[in-house]
Amino acid sequence: MSGAADGAPQPVDRLAAQWRAAGAGDVRVAADLGELADLVAGATGPVLVSGVDLVAHTAVLRHLATSPVGPTVALVLTDPPAAGQATVREERGQVVAVGDADATGVFGGALRVGAADLPALADAARAAAAVAGGPLGAVDRLVAELAARGALIFAHRVRLLVAHRVDDAAGRAAAEAAVAGVDEDRAELRLSVKERDDFFTTFFVSTWSPHVTKAAARMGLGPSGVTLLSVLLAVAAAVLFGVGGRPALVAGAVLLYLGFVLDCVDGQLARYTRHFSAWGGWLDTMADRFKEYVVYAGLGFGATHAGFRYGWALALAAMTLQTVRHMTDTWYGALHDEAARRPKVVTGDAGGLGGKLNAASTRVQADTGSVSYWLKRTVVFPIGERWALVAVAAALFGPVVALCAVLVWGTLAFAYTGALRTLRARWMKVPVLTTVDAGLHRDDGPLARTLPMTRRPLVTALVGAVAAAGLLGWALLAVHGGRDLPGWGVVLAVVFLLGAAQGARVAHAGALDWLVPAVLRAAEYLFAIAVGVAGRAPAWLIFAYVLVLTLHHYDLTARLEKRQSAPPLHAATLGWTGRSLLLAAAATAGTVSFALTTLGAYLLVVFVASVVLAWVVLPARARGGATSPG
Repeated sequence: MSGAADGAPQPVDRLAAQWRAAGAGDVRVAADLGELADLVAGATGPVLVSGVDLVAHTAVLRHLATSPVGPTVALVLTDPPAAGQATVREERGQVVAVGDADATGVFGGALRVGAADLPALADAARAAAAVAGGPLGAVDRLVAELAARGALIFAHRVRLLVAHRVDDAAGRAAAEAAVAGVDEDRAELRLSVKERDDFFTTFFVSTWSPHVTKAAARMGLGPSGVTLLSVLLAVAAAVLFGVGGRPALVAGAVLLYLGFVLDCVDGQLARYTRHFSAWGGWLDTMADRFKEYVVYAGLGFGATHAGFRYGWALALAAMTLQTVRHMTDTWYGALHDEAARRPKVVTGDAGGLGGKLNAASTRVQADTGSVSYWLKRTVVFPIGERWALVAVAAALFGPVVALCAVLVWGTLAFAYTGALRTLRARWMKVPVLTTVDAGLHRDDGPLARTLPMTRRPLVTALVGAVAAAGLLGWALLAVHGGRDLPGWGVVLAVVFLLGAAQGARVAHAGALDWLVPAVLRAAEYLFAIAVGVAGRAPAWLIFAYVLVLTLHHYDLTARLEKRQSAPPLHAATLGWTGRSLLLAAAATAGTVSFALTTLGAYLLVVFVASVVLAWVVLPARARGGATSPG
């Protein structure tokens, strides 16, 4: 940590001791910004910088130092700006402007700078030192110069705890009294609960889950351990749903609820103990999806076991729908984050329908606790509401009703969010896929790079999805009528499906091209299901194969959200084009069940090996290389 002072005497020692208590290893005091630039130039890891006018709980400093939102994070306060303090404008948790007229807060005088931004920080410190004596204080000039250099700065707002910047003895005394008046541990426990969560989670889980969080902390449990416990409860619930009978269904519903409570507790425990890790975030994301789909499998088995012919079909439809929805959620979130970093792009057609929808959504989100706020958060069918619906419907009416309820609400939510997001995205006009490796997230594979190109990747992806859906409908009619699907039908569908791969090598710069990954997921899943139905493969086998595909694709989106690199063995997954061609060949050869089994097992082995490489082997090698002599 380094401190930058403006020359006025300040109680530096107390703040330095707080930074050490917050986890800073090497605390130094820089006499000016020029000396700070020299200190930063020799740093290799994250650097904490603060002015000495900050009075705050030690927990505030610890939260800033350990914030998981991004590498570079600035403290943002809601205090009115005093002389020399920089105002900031925040959108979607990002500081998008410093000194902006439409400020939403004031810079809190402290920031953590990630290793990748250290050169920009050193340059910003030298530039800020050159304009000493301006209207802003030292750290305020520093953050303004850092933002001007394009650094992505995330915002850390202070809630429940106390942090103030002071400029005289009276202000310092008042701030210290405010700090002393707050129970720091109690506030941290309350802070472990998300500030904004969904209706069911807010009123039926978070009202008592902090007690479980504190008990888990006292027992020494880690967030990942709690995540694994929640997986066990969800698997047990799925087994009970499969067994059937009223007692088993009610017990399964209770276990599902308790599993969801633990699903909330793992995040609360991470925030309470400040134990964040890339592995924990990835595991939580993957475990959430696995638990949900295992529960769908239990319901599908239970419905089939009870005599309903299409139990597995309902489970497969629910899993496919939710996965495609999640893909659109991920990419719309990425688009919105990118739009926040490009405010000039977003402010164009403010009077258009998309602009009006955006303004209306912002107003509703700001009206926390209102009826419209809770309706907006509930109608999109978030995970808490899904699990509550499954638990209640399964316990009262059985697996078939539970799956049908998920499909009906999920479809309506998808239609609602899809329509509104499409209109807003057309207004924002942000080509988010141009900011990432589009080929990776399309999951094309090597074959796609050999096909002719098209300039409309979304159109070709939609054609592929429609072709897959048409093949599925044809296969269902053929099987229902006791006929075989002709081989040329599969070949024709493959031709249209591979047309979707022609967008692999073009820039996805269209306003709606953020939908391409989700459409490609739908195309591959529907094609695999169609081949399975046409080949009369067991329904549970088709479900298992698509489940493995979802794990692979959720791995990609989890890495996108956590800003991590591609899976180590991604090339070995063959791409959606390669996998689809193999299934098509199996359909013409009459070996669909064998192909689903072997290809699914292969993909599962590749996924597990990739996880071990990414989270065990490669980090161990990196640590060994960092500590080896020379």
